[in-house]
Amino acid sequence: MTAHYDPVANGGRANAPDDREGFPTSVPSGADPSASADSPQAHEATVAKLGDVAAAAGLRRVHMIAWRDLEDVEAGGSEVHAATIARLWAEAGVEVFLRTSYAQGQPPTIDRDGYQVRRKGGRYQVFPRAAVREMLRLSGPYDGLVEIWNGMPFFSPLWARGPRITFLHHVHREMWRMVLPPNLAAMGDLIERRVAPVIYRRTRVVTPAESTKRELVDDLGFRADKITVVPNGVDDVFRPGGEKSPRPLVVAVGRLVPVKRYHLLIDVLVRLKSRIPDLEAVIVGTGYEHLALERQIQRHQADGWLSLPGRVSQAQLVELYQRAWAVTSTSIREGWGLTVTEAAACGTPSVVTRISGHLDSVVHGETGLLCDGHEGVSDGLAQVLTDRALRDRLGAGALAHSAQFTWDNTALGVLEALAAEAHRSRRSGADRR
Repeated sequence: MTAHYDPVANGGRANAPDDREGFPTSVPSGADPSASADSPQAHEATVAKLGDVAAAAGLRRVHMIAWRDLEDVEAGGSEVHAATIARLWAEAGVEVFLRTSYAQGQPPTIDRDGYQVRRKGGRYQVFPRAAVREMLRLSGPYDGLVEIWNGMPFFSPLWARGPRITFLHHVHREMWRMVLPPNLAAMGDLIERRVAPVIYRRTRVVTPAESTKRELVDDLGFRADKITVVPNGVDDVFRPGGEKSPRPLVVAVGRLVPVKRYHLLIDVLVRLKSRIPDLEAVIVGTGYEHLALERQIQRHQADGWLSLPGRVSQAQLVELYQRAWAVTSTSIREGWGLTVTEAAACGTPSVVTRISGHLDSVVHGETGLLCDGHEGVSDGLAQVLTDRALRDRLGAGALAHSAQFTWDNTALGVLEALAAEAHRSRRSGADRR
């Protein structure tokens, strides 16, 4: 693994809503939501619980299939999620095998944190390749399958046998036309809205947010009883410390891609600068929009106070979160809001767009502000940056709220969903006999 933190993979480790309706059902049954993420005893108890759940369900070997690996140059939160869960399951004694497309400049097969990764096939070839190889068990037998649906599904219900779940971070909708040519965008949208919901109607789907679950049910027609919500965790390196910047500092973190709408955020920050003259801002991340955003900053003559540092180390990112007066996002679509909860764990509030995902990672008026559109984000940032009492209250609320989001809880919740499918499969087999 590279020694540098990849902001593209929000919150990954190198080694290793307005309301909260329905949130209690999101916490895995074996986890203690009040346990400290820093507690070795709590971690050991969760690892033991993971082992017990896996053993009781007969999940000795689990295969995971995903579009990209953590070391891919375009890796994001989905890849952090998969790698972290695989690491924790492996720590509990589960044999985990992860299959993805190739990662540029990386070997095709590696062992990472106790599990094996095989990276072969191009961006589109990986889908039929993974389906054929897993269907024929060419990489060996497995007791459970985890499909990670990130844009294009693998259609595992058509070929997989045995216990399986599908992890779906968010609905893509307008993202298709933001990143693909019109014909391909139309095909992706058709598959997501019309084809996949029919194929996956009996599949256990796991998603990180209640707001995303509502979208899956209301917009795509998924069955509510087949969707399990398991929130994302926060790495325990994100914690309070240091001192706040002496000048108003706004930080945004994520891939520099259209869905994040950083061009709108830059416009917001430039207008905000006229209201708050000593404003400083940092947009951390890498992606193919970097050059266009850099040029936009230069056109506004904002490069003296608004920076695009690209990739930073994990320690640098933690320090930025700690020094920031607020983190922000003008994203049009998120599965969760991982950078929001990372910053919250550092005691920093957020000002973000009111979208699915953000509705679960931010409690409006308690941990940050949910805003309507980029104009709302501008007003929200102005409010937080100029009101010390509000900023301190939201920061304290963010810190308290973030404590319940641990990767231990996430790994346990996802494993329990897979284990439930394994028990159901076993019962179905016994009934047929």
